Amino acid sequence: MIALLHDVKASRYTRTVTPHFIRKIYAILILLLALAALPARSQQAPRTEHSIEQQFLAVPDPRHAEQHMKTLTSEPHMAGTPGDRKTAEYVARKFREWGFETEIVEYKVWMNYPAEVSVEAITSAGVIMRGPTRERVDGDPFQDDPRVVMPFSAYSPSADVEAEVVYANYGRPEDFDRLKELGIDLHGKIILCRYGENFRGVKVFMAQEAGAAGVIIYSDPIDDGYFRGDVYPIGPWRPDTGVQRGTIEFGFEHPGDPTTPGWPSTPNARRVDPDSSPDVPKIPATPISYHDASPILQALGGPESPREWQGALPFTYHLGPGPVKVKLHLKQDYAYRNIWDVIARAPGSVWPDELVIAGAHRDAWVYGAVDPISGSTAMLEAARGIGHLLQTGWRPKRTLIFASWDAEEQGLIGSTEWVEQHEKELESAAAYFNVDTGAVGPNFRASATPSLRDFLREIAKAVPDPKGGTLYEAWKTSVRRENELQAKKDLPEVGTLGSGSDFTSFLDHSGVPATDVRSSGNYGVYHSVFDNFEWYKKFGDTQFVYTQEVARVYGLQMLRMGNADVLPYDYEDYGKEIGTYLDAAERLAAEHLGDKAPSFAPARAASNRFAQAGAAIKNAAHALSHIPEGYDLNASVARAPSHVHNLNNARSAGNLERLNKTLMATERALLLPAGLPRRPWFRHAIYAPADLKGYSASTIPGVNEAIQRNDAATTAEQLNELTKALNRAAAVLESYKPEQK
Repeated sequence: MIALLHDVKASRYTRTVTPHFIRKIYAILILLLALAALPARSQQAPRTEHSIEQQFLAVPDPRHAEQHMKTLTSEPHMAGTPGDRKTAEYVARKFREWGFETEIVEYKVWMNYPAEVSVEAITSAGVIMRGPTRERVDGDPFQDDPRVVMPFSAYSPSADVEAEVVYANYGRPEDFDRLKELGIDLHGKIILCRYGENFRGVKVFMAQEAGAAGVIIYSDPIDDGYFRGDVYPIGPWRPDTGVQRGTIEFGFEHPGDPTTPGWPSTPNARRVDPDSSPDVPKIPATPISYHDASPILQALGGPESPREWQGALPFTYHLGPGPVKVKLHLKQDYAYRNIWDVIARAPGSVWPDELVIAGAHRDAWVYGAVDPISGSTAMLEAARGIGHLLQTGWRPKRTLIFASWDAEEQGLIGSTEWVEQHEKELESAAAYFNVDTGAVGPNFRASATPSLRDFLREIAKAVPDPKGGTLYEAWKTSVRRENELQAKKDLPEVGTLGSGSDFTSFLDHSGVPATDVRSSGNYGVYHSVFDNFEWYKKFGDTQFVYTQEVARVYGLQMLRMGNADVLPYDYEDYGKEIGTYLDAAERLAAEHLGDKAPSFAPARAASNRFAQAGAAIKNAAHALSHIPEGYDLNASVARAPSHVHNLNNARSAGNLERLNKTLMATERALLLPAGLPRRPWFRHAIYAPADLKGYSASTIPGVNEAIQRNDAATTAEQLNELTKALNRAAAVLESYKPEQK
C-alpha cells in the first residue's frame, strides 16, 4: 500500500503511468473489494431469527402504506375492468422491485355488469318512488366519477317483474319460517329484506325456494346508518343514499366461476351452461338505499311486523303484501371476462417444495379503501419488509408466496380458480394467511384453524401496539372471550374460520391450515361509493398505524412459518376443540332427533385419540429439538423457529423432515373423500361455511346440518364419516416414528 501511494505521488509529477503502476492499482482494487465484502459476510453469519425479525419489523411505514392506498384507490377497479388491470400491474411492479419472482395469472370467468337497473314503487295514488337514487353526499370528491358502477347484484338474472311486496326482515331461514307461520303468501311476490345477519346470497336462495318473483335488499339505518351515529361525511356511518353492492352467487354451494365448478377457469377450460349452474340464482335481485326503501316500507299494509323486525326508519314496519307494488327492471351484461391474480414467489433454500402462502384480494366494487385495499396495503408492506431481507441475501427455508387475488367480490373467484389449478402443489402447503378488510380501526381480531391459534398469539407478543405495549396485551383486553377452552386459559379469543374471504378454498377444499387477521372499527360504508380514500383518511386508519400493525403480524407469520424447523401446529388443542363441537352437536341431536339420535361415542373416542396423538407428536418434537422438559414447544417455535441445534446430524435432519411432512399431512387427512352432502366441493370434516348463513362457520358441518334437517339417517352416516376422518388424522400423527441411534 505504501509503495502504491509512492507511485501515485510520483505519477502526479511525471504525468506517466507505468504497467507496474497499473498492476498495483488492479491489485489494490481487488483487495478493497474483498475487504468491503467481509463486513457483509461477518454480519450475515451470526444473524439470529430475532435479529431478522427486528429488521423486518422496522420496514413497514405509514408513508409507504398511504401511497399504496392512494394509488390503488385512485379510480374504480371492479374485477375485469381496465382499472382492475392497472392495480394488477402496480402490485406486480412492486413485487418485482422487492426481489420476488412475479407473474400475472389470467383466468376467464363468467361475470355480469349491469346495463340497466330501475326500481319503481307504485300505489293507487301513482308512483311513489323511482330509483335507484344516485349515491351522493355533500363534498365527497370521488362520487361523481363516471366509471362508478351503478348498484347491482352480481349473478342476478335479467328480468322484468311487477309484483306486490312482502317485508322479510333479514331474509334468514327463520324469518321465512315466521312468515309461513303468519300465513303470508310469498308466491309471485317481491321480497324486501334488509342486509345483515347472513350472506345476501342466502336471502335470495330462501326467496327462490319460497316461490318469490324477485328480491330487493336494503341497508336499514338501525344496522349501519344514523341509528349507529353520525353518517358520512360528518361521521363514519352509511348515509341515506349509500348502497351495498355485492354478489348473490350461491357460494355456500360452490365458490368461484359457476361455469367451472371444481376445475380452473383457464382460457380454454370446459364449461357448464351458466343457465343450468346450481350456483346462479334463478330470480332477479338488486340492492337499494334506505332512501329508496323508505317509501316502499311506509306504504306496506298487512299486519305489523314482529317488533324485533322493526328497523330505525320513523314509522311502523308492516309485512304486506300490498297495497304497494314494485316494478323491477334489470338488464344484465353477461360475458366471459378476464381477471388477473398476481403471484409473487421467494424460493425456499431448504424445503423449496413446501409453500407458505399469504393472500389479499385487490378488486373492489368501486374504490374499496377499506374493503379490500387496507388489506392489500398491509400485504404490500409485509412483502416490502420481506423483500428488504431478500436484498440482504437472506433466504427463507420454505418457498414464500404472496398472492393478490382478483374477483373476490364476485364469489372468491381468483383464489378459488388458483387453488383448483394448484391442488397437487398445495399438498405441500404449510399454511395460508389471509387479510381482507385489513385495518379500519384499533380493534385487532383474528380467526384461525385451532392448530395455529397459539402461533398467532405468540406473534402478537412480538408486535408493538400503537397505543403502547404489545399487540397481545391490547388484543387480550379488547375482546370478550366466548370460546370455553380459550376463556379457561385466559387467552385472547381467536375465532373460527367460516367463509366470505379467500381462505375458504384453501381450508375447506384443500385442507391447508389458515388464519385471517384484521383491525376493526366503525365502518358503515361497506361496498358503497363512499368507501374511498376521503372516507378512510377521515374515519379509518387515519395515520396508517394499524395498517402497519396488521402488516407486521402478517409478515411475521410468513417469516416464522417459512423458517420454522418444526412446523408450529398444535393438534392436541385441535382435538380438544373438536370434543366441544361434539358435545354441542350431541345436545342438538337430542333436541331434534330424540330417541333416533345416533351414538356419539365412536366420534368422541376418535377426537380423544386425535388429541392424544397431538400431545405425543408434540413430545416427539421436544425430543428432536433438544428442548428442556416442560418448555412450551408451540411458544418456542413461534418465538424463535430455528431452535433445532442438531441439523448437521443426518439422522436428525431426516427425522425433522419426516416430522414436518407428518404435521402437514394431518389437516389434509381431515378432508372427506366424498365431500359434504349436497355440496361436495366443501370437503373439510370440521369446518365449512354455514349452509344457510354463508359467512359464519359451521363446525362438524356434515353432522350438524343433518341434525338441523331432522335427518337421523344422514346424521348417523356423517358421524361415521367424521369418526373415520378423525381416526385418519390421528393415524397420520401416530405414524411418525423417529429413527433411533
